[in-house]
Amino acid sequence: MFRNNMFAALLLGAAGSFLLLGCAEQPAGDSSTEAAAEPAPEIVAPPAIESAAPARDPRLALFSPLPELMESPAHSITLAKVNLGRKLYYDTRLSKNHDVSCNTCHLLDKFGVDGLPTSVGHKDQVGSRNAPTVYNAAGHLAQFWDGRAVDVEDQAKGPPLNPIEMAMADEAQVEAVLGSIPGYEPMFMAAFPEDEAPISFNNMASAIGAFERGLTTPSRFDDYLAGDDEALSEAEINGLAAFLDVGCVSCHSGTYVGGAIYQKLGIAKPWLAQTEATDLGRFDVTGEESDKQFFKVPSLRNISHTAPYFHDGSVASLNEAVRLMAEYQLGIELTNEQVISIIAFLNALDGEVDAAYVAMPELPESSETTPAPDPT
Repeated sequence: MFRNNMFAALLLGAAGSFLLLGCAEQPAGDSSTEAAAEPAPEIVAPPAIESAAPARDPRLALFSPLPELMESPAHSITLAKVNLGRKLYYDTRLSKNHDVSCNTCHLLDKFGVDGLPTSVGHKDQVGSRNAPTVYNAAGHLAQFWDGRAVDVEDQAKGPPLNPIEMAMADEAQVEAVLGSIPGYEPMFMAAFPEDEAPISFNNMASAIGAFERGLTTPSRFDDYLAGDDEALSEAEINGLAAFLDVGCVSCHSGTYVGGAIYQKLGIAKPWLAQTEATDLGRFDVTGEESDKQFFKVPSLRNISHTAPYFHDGSVASLNEAVRLMAEYQLGIELTNEQVISIIAFLNALDGEVDAAYVAMPELPESSETTPAPDPT
């Protein structure tokens, strides 16, 4: 449009100069010439030509960009809580043998996972489920594969008391350890100023949750959803269309491209060795027969970095995971081209980790009264 307006202005300027010159050369008082002169033609600017924006798929309304913070009306977020929670997240002294922390299974420099089928905890014990990424998890409908924790604050209470993971005896033991570390007392007081006894098991979990609510990883897909048509490549946009067309979006939608519903593993046909499965998923929480083999649908954000896949970590390849989901959940067999295209879109969900936010903090030193590691 700018180029067209500029062209019109030049034409008008030239016409004006021509008319002025004609008037200057016209002899004064020559009324016959003036009478014979024809009026100058009206100059009309050519119509503006605007390039049409690429058409956007209306199904994009099924998604929304990530928030900066995954807030909750039930849990306030303050800087004091976040700073305390960051230290607690990395502190191995919250485990019986002082060798396991939240970051042991959910490594913040590895997109929130440990890369193992199932995680290793106290005395090298191996858990029964894959450790899902902690990034963007605070926005999910619930925590853990079976949804037994309502939010990240509730989830943070689980691992310290799990005999396979951190193996602390009870809440009192955790509070005793925290109370014996002098540097934690002023931090708990700053984070929970209204509490008479700020060092508590619940406040520990609340602080860790406040820190985790800032673990978002915005991606180019968020830029695209916000209106930047050039944020994704043509191959990624085509992959998004394939993702939508084959039906992946029936489970993986919303802000987190998943994490919003529970779904049965094996809708179109029984999942692999499901008839011999011992992990009954959400059934173990609800006791409802209809919840057998139901698991929380994982988020697909950063999925290319969070292998192995599924609740048991049984699949190492993203290519295979995509094919299996199409076969067992949707009842279709994808072509090689479809798989490649969908993975191109999934790669666009890779986000940016705020390195400063997740940097390993300096932990307060133990005192002589801090309980020693218990190797039993």
